[in-house]
Amino acid sequence: MDKNTFILIAASYVLGGIPSGYIITRTLKGIDIREHGSGNPGAANVYRVVGKWAGWATMVCDAAKGFIPVECAMHFYPGNYWLAIICGSLAIFGHMWTIFLRFRGGKGVSTALGVFGAMLPFPTLIAFLSFAIAVAISGHISVGSIVAALVLPITSFIVKDHSYSPAFSITVSLVSALIIYKHIPNMKRLLQKKELAFSDGSATPHKNADDKKS
Repeated sequence: MDKNTFILIAASYVLGGIPSGYIITRTLKGIDIREHGSGNPGAANVYRVVGKWAGWATMVCDAAKGFIPVECAMHFYPGNYWLAIICGSLAIFGHMWTIFLRFRGGKGVSTALGVFGAMLPFPTLIAFLSFAIAVAISGHISVGSIVAALVLPITSFIVKDHSYSPAFSITVSLVSALIIYKHIPNMKRLLQKKELAFSDGSATPHKNADDKKS
């Protein structure tokens, strides 16, 4: 492994670990997003607690954290699919277990959107549309995230574009399984009808320790 490759791989994890939601809410409101709403520093909780523009800004920043490393790997090392996979995976892991917040980050949905948007644009678009429809019907971002995590692996095997590599679909399947695993607390709350809806907001600290770990 040459020096530039090592730097790209290391930078992928560090970039993925930048806590966009935490930084945005600190800057705009002076609060620690982990102490409000669901306690998660992701875009959905930022949207509910701070507002739609902060939520969308968090989503875009988190997606960029995944898109940039993969796009750099594919641009500077064309044909090296495994390097793109390593960089994308590390960006997602960096978001989920960020070094900047004592290894407690988000659930990786927006960052995965950026990673797979670079790898598999059309299947990712289908998954995103599925996400939007599921959120519109259910009123829960967690439901949309779970549906997208189920749809993306399937479409990645069916729909093949010019950048397709079977390794991408395998990676999608593994990451999607991890995202669904991270949403187990949400599934439990959905069954108990205690899950926060998309439009719900709360400025009070969350009491569920399991969710803060998710």
